[in-house]
Amino acid sequence: MLRLSIALSAFIALVSACAPAPVTPLGPDGLPLPQLYRISEADAADVQFRMLDGVNALRQAAGVPTLTMDARLNAAAATHSRDMSVQNRPWHFGSDGSSPLDRANRVGYTGQIRGENISETYETETETLAAWMQLQNTRSVILDGAATKMGFSWHQESNGKIWYTLVLGT
Repeated sequence: MLRLSIALSAFIALVSACAPAPVTPLGPDGLPLPQLYRISEADAADVQFRMLDGVNALRQAAGVPTLTMDARLNAAAATHSRDMSVQNRPWHFGSDGSSPLDRANRVGYTGQIRGENISETYETETETLAAWMQLQNTRSVILDGAATKMGFSWHQESNGKIWYTLVLGT
């Protein structure tokens, strides 16, 4: 009986190893097509802290002090991400003409705003951070040694497009 169950287990393992691997669709360039990235309500805090961890890892590697998350800057970032979606354009001014400083002041932030990065994308937050690091102006915001606080948020449209906003302050 023991031999039979061992033989049956070996047979099942052998047959399951023969199953075809899942096929990943490829684009015309031969690279895998991107998968739609959806951010659920349950993932919201994880997304924010993945961004904070990523930014802090880059800052540590550059010898720059790490940042702490600030709820008021998160609120300012969330407001701007939603507003960019409504305007359907990524830019640093709100539909009412507000600047990053104006938005931070509206949520009660009293520190100095050091910079803001924005993005219109279908990519994850870590892919967006990598893209920001490729450009001098957005990289300089992330690596600003005077910044001590960070706010980060997004707005995702029903079609999957994500509008990210990252704000740094003191």
